[in-house]
Amino acid sequence: MSKRPEEVAGMFDGVAKGYDRTNNALSGGNAVLWRVATVKAVDPKPSERVLDIAAGTGTSSAALAKSGAAVTALDFSAGMVAVGRERHPEIEFVEADATELPFEDEIFDAVTISFGLRNIVDVPKALSEMYRVLKPGGRLVICEFSTPPAPIVRAGYWAYLDVVMPLVAKVTSTNTGAYDYLGESIKAWPDQLELSVLIRSAGFTRVAYRNLTAGVVALHRGRKPAASLRRS
Repeated sequence: MSKRPEEVAGMFDGVAKGYDRTNNALSGGNAVLWRVATVKAVDPKPSERVLDIAAGTGTSSAALAKSGAAVTALDFSAGMVAVGRERHPEIEFVEADATELPFEDEIFDAVTISFGLRNIVDVPKALSEMYRVLKPGGRLVICEFSTPPAPIVRAGYWAYLDVVMPLVAKVTSTNTGAYDYLGESIKAWPDQLELSVLIRSAGFTRVAYRNLTAGVVALHRGRKPAASLRRS
């Protein structure tokens, strides 16, 4: 299941044009609700700078920017960034890797990533970079697929990933292989408690999560301490 970063980026390049349409179909319309919950958790203010990592075509960035915050959309897929710049010329897009953020220390009030942390090879390094670019007291919000705690829901979800999702992707996407990878990566991803440990290990405090859609998705939060404790 493990792929090199350039292979993953290439897959996303190939699905960029129809990415949002396929996501809406696969989520049964829940993608909009998850995005609303994420924006509410980030709570962007007009005077703030927000970094949206794995922004894709900018749908999440545009939702954040409605608050008046200055949003920077970052993605490692050139195809996604190209589509995003075309659709949202008012938003700054940056093509870069989340493990090597091209920003100075402590310049963002909030950093968020939705359904992208799972595609990063070195998650601890990415979390450390998010910590680095956040101002003291800054907010981290991660929205990611997770593990439903109820066995019956979990069994149904795994069946959906194995059987239903490939059929939907076949109809709505030009690259069904990318969505085979999606299902595999979700099942291999750490559960809610394991991800919370990783976030704390990066130096974040006030770490918490809440389940969305019975735990199919989890919304994680953390804070960079007001008195920065960043390790060298």
